[in-house]
Amino acid sequence: MKTRGFTLVELMVAILILAIMATMAYGAIQNAVNNRAGLQQNEKRLLEVQTAMRIMSQDFVQLVPRPVRQPVGDGWLPAVRAEPNGTPIVTFTRGGWANPAGIQRPGLQRVAYIFENDVLRREHWAVLDATLASATVKRELVSDVRSVQFRYMDVGRQWREQWPVPGVPVPGTLPGEDLSRPIAVEVTLELEDWGKIVRIFEVPA
Repeated sequence: MKTRGFTLVELMVAILILAIMATMAYGAIQNAVNNRAGLQQNEKRLLEVQTAMRIMSQDFVQLVPRPVRQPVGDGWLPAVRAEPNGTPIVTFTRGGWANPAGIQRPGLQRVAYIFENDVLRREHWAVLDATLASATVKRELVSDVRSVQFRYMDVGRQWREQWPVPGVPVPGTLPGEDLSRPIAVEVTLELEDWGKIVRIFEVPA
């Protein structure tokens, strides 16, 4: 009884089919890896934006009418100081500064938001009435930012880009002391990848 093996043509066809299947399988695996990397990148970006919004919400919701002394001299800086084209964009005093370690320091914190090199950064001082020698603690919040805009609603429910509002009398107990604060803050971030994100934070009375 004769036994018959595979011909050369049959082997070549089988190898070709195997190569095609291997190529398809490799492409599917590579696509899955790329999709996973993309999902991880999107998750990282989402966490970055969500964290930034949460921090800004905590800051503005706890905004307090407490001015601070100027770093030099006897003058005062407003409780909220905002200039749309300035650096920082906005500086203000907030309460509720957690102190789990029981360090001897105030529960109030002076905070600033700065937009530089496509990055929105938050800074704060370890002391409330800082001097020129006082160091700041810096934290980058969001990267790949095209533009940042803050607006402030006054008691007449008008949106202002600058605070204190020019020409409006301000409450204070000392010369130059400004205790005014907005009733709401609007933040608009324009991101390179996600476009515009707008959030409004109400400031409790």
